[in-house]
Amino acid sequence: MHPSYNALLLFDVFAWVVGAMVGSFLNVVIYRLPIGKSVNEPRRSFCPHCKKQIPFYHNIPLLSWLLLRGKCAECGGKIPFRYFFVELLTAGLFFAVWKRSMAIDNFAILLPLWILVGLLVAATFIDFDHFIIPDEITKGGTVVGIICSFLVPSLMGETSHGLGLLWSLFGAALGYGLLWGVVEIGKLAFGKKKLVFDPPEPFTWKRETDDATFSVGKDDSMLWSDIFSRESDLLIMEVKGARIDNRPADETTLRFHYNRLLLTGREVALETIQTISGKVSRIVVPREAMGFGDVKFIACIGAFLGWKAVLFTIVAASVVGSIVGVGLVLARRRDASGRIPFGPYLALGALIWLFAGPAIIDWYYGFLLPPGPGGF
Repeated sequence: MHPSYNALLLFDVFAWVVGAMVGSFLNVVIYRLPIGKSVNEPRRSFCPHCKKQIPFYHNIPLLSWLLLRGKCAECGGKIPFRYFFVELLTAGLFFAVWKRSMAIDNFAILLPLWILVGLLVAATFIDFDHFIIPDEITKGGTVVGIICSFLVPSLMGETSHGLGLLWSLFGAALGYGLLWGVVEIGKLAFGKKKLVFDPPEPFTWKRETDDATFSVGKDDSMLWSDIFSRESDLLIMEVKGARIDNRPADETTLRFHYNRLLLTGREVALETIQTISGKVSRIVVPREAMGFGDVKFIACIGAFLGWKAVLFTIVAASVVGSIVGVGLVLARRRDASGRIPFGPYLALGALIWLFAGPAIIDWYYGFLLPPGPGGF
């Protein structure tokens, strides 16, 4: 028995409202989580400019941004459009998930898929901003996906709780294994980037509390932690006139792991050094084909959507990511060797699967193998 028209309209509005409210919370997660701030303290949102907490009547999802014309009511500082967009996007996706669950007459999947949508949105914008996907989203999401698949086996197309659990575990393991293999193969093929400076450029390594700033020349500077992805990574520099804490170092080659400097016959913990400087003529920089956050992220997607979704998501993300990457290079918006986050494309691939994946697969196989005169 299907609900009446008025009841359906009420549920439609409910899905939009809940989605907008979740989107408002996701804005907090996107801003605070990657910089180590609690999503609970302070409990209320605050203006990114004046830092004053926003009262509840100025923090109504979607409406407040529109009524205040994208400005803080206290200081008049501009509130980025993205805050409104995240709320609108999440509301729209929640509504779409509600419509999909209604279309297939399976309302049990509604809450698990709403949780997944929230994870996808948060991961996307954090990855765009910081090139990371926090473990709270990837590992935590994987655990939640496995639990949901056990409680709601229809997520995996099953009626048995045990089979729902097993297929969820398999989907998570398959996703993790496939992208882990890509990372390792990419490390072997593209794990080093060589830079040559003629004439040699001045460089500086300077400690900054728990991290360090590494600079070459006048304009090229980065955080030390952004260079290294794993403990075995090695950065090699051919140098002249090296100085360690303003003392001359009789070294022509400096070898660095993330936490230590390898010198002739000894190694020094970087936590005991404040500055390293000199001129560099050649650097070999470690790099990854893909971050491990993406590996854990696809495991999370597999835990919610299963192994077929994993395969579809990886292919769709690779195709869309390649098209966008080439387009940016041609438009000169990005260097061909520049970094590009892969998490947003995985999220997009998962959403495509969620709403249209099986239909796309059927169309694809129908295109490759059109029915013959006898129906085959």
